[in-house]
Amino acid sequence: MQVTERGMSADVSETQINVPLPYNKKRNSGRKISGNPNELHEESRHEPAENMLHERYPEDQTMSTEEKSLGYGQHEEMNHEIHEQHGEMKHEQHEEMKHEQHEEMGHEGHKPSGGKDHGNHHTHMLEDFRRRFIVSFILTFPVLLLSPTIQDFFGFEFTFPGAELVVFLISSVVYFYGGYPFLKGIKQELAEKSPGMMTLIAVAISVAYFYSSAVVFGLQGEVFFWELVTLIDVMLLGHWLEMRSVMGASRALEELVKIMPSVAHLKKNGETVDVAVDQLKIGDKVLVKPGEKVPVDGTVVEGTSSINESMLTGESKPVTKNPGSEVIGGSINGEAAFVAEVKKTGKDTYLNQVVELVRAAQESKSKTQDLANRAALYLTIIALTVGTLTFVLWTLFGQELVFALERAVTVMVIACPHALGLAIPLVVAVSTSMAAKSGLLIRDRQAFEKARSLEAVIFDKTGTLTEGRFGVTDVVSISGKEDYEKILSLAASLEASSEHPIAKGILESAKEKGIESVQVEKFSSIPGKGIEGIIEGKKFLVVSPGYLEEAGINLKDKKTENEKIEEIKAQGKTVVFLLEEDRVIGALALADIVRKESREAISKLKGMGIKCLMLTGDNRYVAAWVSRELELDDYFAEVLPHEKAAKVMEVQKQYVTGMVGDGVNDAPALAQADVGIAIGAGTDVAIETADIVLVKNDPRDVLYIIELSRKTYSKMYQNLLWATGYNVFAIPLAAGVLYGYGILLSPAIGAVLMSLSTVIVAINARALKMG
Repeated sequence: MQVTERGMSADVSETQINVPLPYNKKRNSGRKISGNPNELHEESRHEPAENMLHERYPEDQTMSTEEKSLGYGQHEEMNHEIHEQHGEMKHEQHEEMKHEQHEEMGHEGHKPSGGKDHGNHHTHMLEDFRRRFIVSFILTFPVLLLSPTIQDFFGFEFTFPGAELVVFLISSVVYFYGGYPFLKGIKQELAEKSPGMMTLIAVAISVAYFYSSAVVFGLQGEVFFWELVTLIDVMLLGHWLEMRSVMGASRALEELVKIMPSVAHLKKNGETVDVAVDQLKIGDKVLVKPGEKVPVDGTVVEGTSSINESMLTGESKPVTKNPGSEVIGGSINGEAAFVAEVKKTGKDTYLNQVVELVRAAQESKSKTQDLANRAALYLTIIALTVGTLTFVLWTLFGQELVFALERAVTVMVIACPHALGLAIPLVVAVSTSMAAKSGLLIRDRQAFEKARSLEAVIFDKTGTLTEGRFGVTDVVSISGKEDYEKILSLAASLEASSEHPIAKGILESAKEKGIESVQVEKFSSIPGKGIEGIIEGKKFLVVSPGYLEEAGINLKDKKTENEKIEEIKAQGKTVVFLLEEDRVIGALALADIVRKESREAISKLKGMGIKCLMLTGDNRYVAAWVSRELELDDYFAEVLPHEKAAKVMEVQKQYVTGMVGDGVNDAPALAQADVGIAIGAGTDVAIETADIVLVKNDPRDVLYIIELSRKTYSKMYQNLLWATGYNVFAIPLAAGVLYGYGILLSPAIGAVLMSLSTVIVAINARALKMG
């Protein structure tokens, strides 16, 4: 069948073009898709065609009747929606278990092919901590029951021959099984010369275990088995809670790979054969049907169509592709079939280069220790130093070796408070829950903490500051007789019978303003130029500037209106004209609609002294217009994805920088920024690369992030003071500084103090509130 589609001529069979176009796919984060989302990702994870700025009337294209055979009327049946808030978002792993320590845990890290193994690794770690905690917790009860200290505290006695040996055996299981992650952790931290939480825990449990074991087998002194098992329980619980609430194992690379279709339509010997994309070779020719994703990087050799590249390049308008034009794998074909010749495969493709950029930016992120690690480092130094001094000084003062050793062990065990293991995780769990209820998903704790210090925020344009959909921004009355509402009403009435994105933009704008349409008779399209119809006995048209030129209609006699229209065009907006017969009565300008929330967000951020910038792949005219509308401090336009991360790095040289975006093209920049923030209804790639996800698509949530980060950080400091503050009293008393006055801190009293600090930490964490 010979088909002509807006200037395209190619031999394509009916079955190849009779495909419903997904023109009504919606980006709605408030609703879930049905079925398996992985099976639907090819259709559901890209920008909808009607939401994109569209070159409606290019001069070299025609609106043919064959478009109906492409399924324009069937778009509702193709309506898909993307995931709601990516509810099963992976959470952040604890700092001690960060990527660079994975190999010490006996697992592989990222693999070049994607993030699946990486994600499975973190799932395994989470389950491992949970399993170790449950086993250790169950084994803790017999140890507590047989502990003389616990029996004295509760006033009961329970013992039997060999009880001490039973406690030793059970405690040994808890020490080696439950304490395994910490014993492995101390090895890693010491190898990196950065002792932290793992070192403190490992020293405390090891001293308690080996000293207590020595007492069981003859050394004079007290056993610390019950302190040992409860300390391991609490630390396992803390790590498990933290990983469970905010484990940020990024699946960005896996999601990037998912963007590419798996099958291509290879044209071979005059036939079209479906083959796997990885079997394509340079020079092969592939057919790309309407609504499909382009399978490879290549060059158009037959046909003309418009390609939606917004998720890859940030260009808000679909780009017209003619023979000789380059196309990018992963971009979405518009209304017509075309044939492309493969130019790049494998690692040389554009998308694979983006993968490498994301990986490089992720791996270059700061590895600064968090608050708990720094506190643990100081406590480790204090415990080892004071414990050693205690042993040496008591020995020099003539005390028995057993007494000096017991004092030193008591110091080192008490120096590791139970509360420290929960100080940060409890605040993290509370703040994460608060954030989730407000539509924020925290994926990386360190980046979230850093949000309190943001000095500059860079916003993507399309879909972030703007709504990513076509809408009327200006209406110009040229005849002077028709007002704004009349012009919009007439245009909307004519467009009501059209399926084009421009038509949808005009209709939605009229609907939002409560403007009703009127009856249109004899509606028809003007191929490549516009539409026409009869309203109340008069002929009206909505046409492109090209129609005016061909019809010899000019606006030179309307100087003021003409200057206004030229000014609008200079802003990068699309302009169409409303005609009554052959007389121009009005003009409508359409562009990507600026979000109402964006103005408030930018205003308040600037009020906080934070620089607001915009980074976009769109043209400089559109960028300048949006920048003026929002009063941004600066903007970067026509920036390609591989340049975006570099632009973020430039800003980072002067400011602590946040990046807010929603597309594949934003992924490297999101990974590079100190704080990467993704719009929730964007691509999975952007979401999986980001540190924080805004589920509600509201830029004002950036303000909430900063405020919550500041309050969370404050609570963390308070909890660390409560968790470690008792050491100011406990360690000197445990060392025996008041021994001469008959005051000596026993392990039992130390345990009471530790329990008290744990309760205070838990209450303080729950007190975290906004406002």
